[in-house]
Amino acid sequence: MRSILFGGLAGLGALAVACAPDMMPTPSEGEAVFLENCAACHGCRAEGAEELVGGETAPDLTQIAARNGGVFPRAQMLSTIDGYGRVEHPGVMPEFGAVLEGELVPVEIDGTMTPTPRPLAALLAYLESIQAE
Repeated sequence: MRSILFGGLAGLGALAVACAPDMMPTPSEGEAVFLENCAACHGCRAEGAEELVGGETAPDLTQIAARNGGVFPRAQMLSTIDGYGRVEHPGVMPEFGAVLEGELVPVEIDGTMTPTPRPLAALLAYLESIQAE
């Protein structure tokens, strides 16, 4: 009986560790995703880049919240990055949904914990962390 009790407690401990906040993607993990997939257009500091194909310029990603009344629009950003739910991706930005697939982690989106691929959640954490004051 004792071994069952201790085994059960060990299992609960393992579950708690698996869901611990430090297991969530960090902004530094997201920065690596950004540098690999986004910096070519948005610049290494995410402050926009030179003119792209079609005459557009990549926006300054440090100003997302400022352009949205001081609020970082998580749901909108996830949709913009992965291209989910749209017939066409805006402008010349490619869809990254398939590139950013992976283990699902819970991300709070509009008050709901939403399973999100880890690389996409990491990128979201990074973008949110670099917003200008």
